[in-house]
Amino acid sequence: MLSEFTWSGKERSRVKAIENDLALVSTASACQLMISMGWRNTFMLGLHPLQQLGLGNRIVGRARTCQYLMRRGPETGHDPVARRNSAEIQLIESIESGDIFCVDALGVPTAGIIGDILAARLKSRGVAAAVINGAVRDSPYIAEVGLPVFAASIHPAHSGRDLEAVDFDQPINMVGVYVHSGDILLADDEGVIAMPLDFAEQIASIGPSKERLEMWIRGKIIAGGSAHDYYPPTSEKAAEYEQETGQRASH
Repeated sequence: MLSEFTWSGKERSRVKAIENDLALVSTASACQLMISMGWRNTFMLGLHPLQQLGLGNRIVGRARTCQYLMRRGPETGHDPVARRNSAEIQLIESIESGDIFCVDALGVPTAGIIGDILAARLKSRGVAAAVINGAVRDSPYIAEVGLPVFAASIHPAHSGRDLEAVDFDQPINMVGVYVHSGDILLADDEGVIAMPLDFAEQIASIGPSKERLEMWIRGKIIAGGSAHDYYPPTSEKAAEYEQETGQRASH
């Protein structure tokens, strides 16, 4: 392995301080805000939840990364020692409660990265979710385990059919999103956004007010209001929002 991942108590405290506020922000709002800050590639295109979280439910956690590459030759057979020392098992056995298991499996659709047993182990360690750029197997049983999983596809074959885990806690490519261990992931039924902790703190600070304003705007549009007036609000409608809610209108 190339390096060890380090995370201080101060950084843990920073995540704890924002996780509730960040969970009030949809991936759509977070994506828009990140674009406004100059970060265009934050959404993991094509990674969908195996089971819906439900409207307004979101997951926030620290990414722990694992990299797979295409297998160069045949599998060497069952080797318990090699299995225990493999990158994915080392990561699974060092991952912490609240983390998100984040795997670049190159989008390969024919090799299930985790099944019900590893999902159960991740769940027992308190992992918030698994995000797989590739396939998973045993999907009905993963649902029974209850670990939220986002993946590109489902396939019954094991990962070693086509892939080999080569490293963990290194930068990875999650469908065009550059992810480091320690980045903050925000997930909902639309998908997964990745952002550095500094930016996650900004999104947690400004995102909830954006969500509240957009809910108010939607209500006005449903009631027959015009997009000319409400989306975005004119100065008169912004004053209406502030009068009705006691909140400042910022879009």
